[in-house]
Amino acid sequence: MIFTKKAEATPEARVAAQPGETLITLQGVERWYEAGGSRNYVLRNITMDIVAGDFVSIMGPSGAGKSTLLNVLGMLDSGWSGSYWLAGEAVHAMPQKSRVALGKRHVGFVFQQYHLLDDLTVAENLDVPLSYRDVPRAKRQALVADTLDRFGIVGKKDLYPQQLSGGQQQLVGIARAVIAEPAVILADEPTGNLHSSQGREIMSLFRELNARGTTIVQVTHSEENAAAGKRIVTLRDGWMT
Repeated sequence: MIFTKKAEATPEARVAAQPGETLITLQGVERWYEAGGSRNYVLRNITMDIVAGDFVSIMGPSGAGKSTLLNVLGMLDSGWSGSYWLAGEAVHAMPQKSRVALGKRHVGFVFQQYHLLDDLTVAENLDVPLSYRDVPRAKRQALVADTLDRFGIVGKKDLYPQQLSGGQQQLVGIARAVIAEPAVILADEPTGNLHSSQGREIMSLFRELNARGTTIVQVTHSEENAAAGKRIVTLRDGWMT
């Protein structure tokens, strides 16, 4: 897939980290659940750096903690301990409301289940993350138009998710994730519901986005998909191995 042009980044989305500089740092991050008076750990002492422009694939068996780690990175999970810096911001020192606001500014999500809003058209779904950033309406309309063109889905702009194929819905989901030029895209099994040919197309798109400077962290069971990244992080029983 070839993009025709790159949408202009919004001021709200600009991040200090330049390519090769540290964007994410985790130190001693742990996540557990209380059960029967004891702690069941899902993540144990996770320590890692992710630089701007990296493409990291997280692998491991079911229950290893992959999606939990992604939820911590995306600030969808607040019940963890340890230290986490994103774009120079100390996430661990923030109240939950500030974490959510930081996530909306700097993180784009791509989910296995797409999570498009069924009662909104393709164009309206693309507008949603821009509305979170208080982008003026005229600017939002221009960014949506640019993104529709960039992803080659102008002809789908007035359709609803149920009128699209699985591959088309995932393409819209990725377009929605990148429209505001987030610092990092977090993808949780992004090809899990797609045919193999559609999955390869999505991975090709991810490689192209990464080549243009987008930082990507994906969770995957697929060795083929993992190989699309620059490095692989393996989890087993909550530990990095």
